[in-house]
Formats: sequence, structure tokens, C-alpha cells
Amino acid sequence: MAQRTLPEGRYGTKATGQPTRWARWALLAVAVAFGVLIAFVAYRNWGTKPIEAEQTAFTLLDDERVEVTFQVSRDQPERPAVCIIRARSKDGDEAGRREVLVPPGNSVVVETTVVRASKPPVTGEVFGCSYQVPAYLSTT
Repeated sequence: MAQRTLPEGRYGTKATGQPTRWARWALLAVAVAFGVLIAFVAYRNWGTKPIEAEQTAFTLLDDERVEVTFQVSRDQPERPAVCIIRARSKDGDEAGRREVLVPPGNSVVVETTVVRASKPPVTGEVFGCSYQVPAYLSTT
């Protein structure tokens, strides 16, 4: 069987199938940049946090108050922090909230506070902590 040949000049030149040298470098640069971006996002989302808090206990005092005990772990114990503690009602709504100043001190601190609620609370919890202490909570 004879091999068919295409008319010359009609379909352009035959492609080699190999990318050019600059295209390889460009693809490599894009892949490295994408990898660095993925690593950065993963570190920000799953890396160690500078300050963390967890509820260790709560006590329902009455239909308007809940006492919450929580533990704060921080990487900079010389800095004050603020934690938001909240009371939740039976339907899951936030029934009360309180900001608690955690003064400079040890890297692990246990605090207790009472949160007033607008509905009968069923639990108390730590919403989160931060080093960005509002001026009205600052002791200086």
C-alpha cells in the first residue's frame, strides 16, 4: 500500500509536538507559583494559631446567666488578649455575649466569667480570641 502525501503548502508545516524552550520555562514558573500559593493558603488555614481558647466548663446559674470557664493558650504571653464568650439558647440563637480581657501573664491561662442572656441559656461557649484588644477594654 502506498503512503499518501498531502499537497505541499496546503496544510502548513508539520508540527514537531515539542513546546519551545521559553514555553517550558513559562509553564514551570506558573507551576511553581501555583504550588507556593497552595502552600501559603494551607499554612494560613491549618497552621498553628497564635492564640486559641477552649471552653472547659459552664454552669447555668439561672434563666438569665451562665458561668463559663475557659482556657486560653497564646504564643505571646506578654501581650493582652480579648476573648468573646457567648450564651446560647435552646433554639441555637446567641442569647448573650461578653468580651473578656485576658491580661498579660502565662502562656496558658484559665479564666471564668458570667454572661447575661436575653433568653434562658442552655450553654456557654468561647466564640474566639484575638490580640486586638478594643480601647475600652485596655488597662492602659
